[in-house]
Amino acid sequence: MEENQKQKQFLVSSVSELTSSSSSLFSKTEPVFARLSLDSGSPELRIGQGAELSDAVVFNVKISQLFKLGPAESLCVSEANKEKSHSRGISIQFRNEEESRAFHCAFEQWKKEVVVQEPLNNGAVSTSKSKFDDKIEASSAKMYFHYYGQLLHQQNMLQDFVRTGTYYSAVIENRADFLDRVVVDVGAGSGILSLFAAQAGAKHVYAIEASEMADYARQLIAGNPSLNDRITVIKGKVEDVELPEKADILISEPMGTLLVNERMLESYVIARDRFLVQNGKMFPGVGRIHMAPFSDEYLYMEIANKATFWQQQNYFGVDLTPLHGSAYQGYFSQPVVDAFDSRLLVAPAVSHVINFSSVKEEDLYEIDVPLRFLSTVSTRIHGLACWFDVLFNGSTVQRWLTTAPGAPTTHWYQLRCVLPQPLYVMPGQEITGRLHLVAHKAQSYTIYLTLSALVGDMLQTSSVKLDLKEPYYRMSQPQAYSAAQDQNPSQLLQSDMQFPSRDDDGSILMQPPSPNELHSL
Repeated sequence: MEENQKQKQFLVSSVSELTSSSSSLFSKTEPVFARLSLDSGSPELRIGQGAELSDAVVFNVKISQLFKLGPAESLCVSEANKEKSHSRGISIQFRNEEESRAFHCAFEQWKKEVVVQEPLNNGAVSTSKSKFDDKIEASSAKMYFHYYGQLLHQQNMLQDFVRTGTYYSAVIENRADFLDRVVVDVGAGSGILSLFAAQAGAKHVYAIEASEMADYARQLIAGNPSLNDRITVIKGKVEDVELPEKADILISEPMGTLLVNERMLESYVIARDRFLVQNGKMFPGVGRIHMAPFSDEYLYMEIANKATFWQQQNYFGVDLTPLHGSAYQGYFSQPVVDAFDSRLLVAPAVSHVINFSSVKEEDLYEIDVPLRFLSTVSTRIHGLACWFDVLFNGSTVQRWLTTAPGAPTTHWYQLRCVLPQPLYVMPGQEITGRLHLVAHKAQSYTIYLTLSALVGDMLQTSSVKLDLKEPYYRMSQPQAYSAAQDQNPSQLLQSDMQFPSRDDDGSILMQPPSPNELHSL
C-alpha cells in the first residue's frame, strides 16, 4: 500500500464487472491499482493501470458501498444518483486477506473522515460533527492532539518504565488472552501497545490514533517487519472510525492525572460499546482512585505565600491589596502534582472504583465520592491526597499499575487538593466530606472538595474549588514530615487492602480484593 495525505493506493489481483459474463476489466500484463484520492475535491475510488490509472473505473466514495464476498474478495457498488439512473458494481480480488482488510479500513475511513464540502445557502461548508466534537471545545481538542502528535511527549511516556514495563508484562504474561485474537488499541499513540499485542500473538491489531502521531506509528510499525503485517493503523477518533470486524480485546492507556483527566476514559468506554465482542477483555479493566487527608505545612505555606505579592499597598504608587483575596483563591484552585512522602497521610485511604467493562459513558460526566476518615494523629489537615491504580485482569497473571506514594514514581506522580483553611484534628477523630468531579468541555474536570471535622461542639468545615486542567506541577522531592506522622505508610495507603507486593520489573502483582471491593466491582 502506498499513501500520502491526499491518496491511498493498493495493489489488487484483478477487477471484474458485475455482469453475467463477469469479464476482467483490465489487462493481466500490467498491475492493477485501487486508489482512494481527493483529486477532484471529493473522495473517489479510482481503479486502473499505470501511474496515471489510465482508463480508470471511478466511484464516488460518498455514494458507494463496499461488501466482502470472501476473505480476499470484495464487491463495490455505486448507488444511482442524479447523473446516473442506475447503479454499478465491480468485484475486486485482493492478493490476500490482510490487504483486503486494510483496503476495507481505508475505504470506511475515507468515506467517514474526509470532509465533504456541500455549499449551504449562506455559502458555508458543512462538516458533520462527531460525538467527541459535541462535548469537547475545538481549541482544547486542537491543543490535545497537537501535544500527543509530538515524539518528545511520546518519549516521555515511553521512558516511564513503570508504565511501559507493566503494560508489556501484562500483555506478554497473558499470551492466552491475545493469541489469535483481534485487538483494538484505543488511542494508540506511537503504536507501542499494538506492537506488544502483536508480540503476544494477536491475529490482527487495529491501532486507532487521532493525532499526527498516527503517521509516526505507521513508520515504527513498518520498521518491525515481523509484526507489521498484523497491525493496521487507522487515523481517526474512536467515536468516528469504522472497523471491518469486532475485537476480542481492547488495550489502551486512557489514564490521566487523577485517572480521569483528559476524559479519554469516555473514549475507551465508547470503543468498548462500538467494537468489543460480548464478554471481551479490556486491558486495563478496572481503575481505582484512592484518597486520604494529609498534613504538609511546607506545601500550605508555599501556596499561601504566593499571594503575598498582592498585599503590597504601595507598588509603584498602586495599592494591590484589592486583588489579594482573588489571587489567594486562585493559587489554591490549582491541584498540586508532585511526589510526596506517604508519611504525610494522616488517615487510611478510601477508594472509588470504576469498572471499565460496565461503567456507562454518562457515569463519567459527574463523579461523586463521599469521604469518611479516622485520623491517626493530632495535626492540622491541609487537604486531600489522591492517586490511582488500574488492574490488568489477565487469565494467567493479574497485575496492578499503581501511582501510589512510596511506589516507583510514574509520569502521573500524585495529586493533592490543598484547602485554603486547614482543619485541626485529634487521634481517632472522624473527618467527613465530599469529593465531587464535574466534567467540562476543556477535556478535564472541575473539582469540588469539602472536608469537615468536629472539635468539641464546633464543626470545622473547609471547601475549595479546583480546576484539574490547570495543575501546579511542583515536581520536587518529597518534603520533610512531622515526627508525629512517622507511622507505617502502608496502613494509610490502603484501607481495605494491604499495600501490593512489587515484582522485579516494578509492576504490581494483584492482591486478593476484600469482600467490600468485590461487591463494588
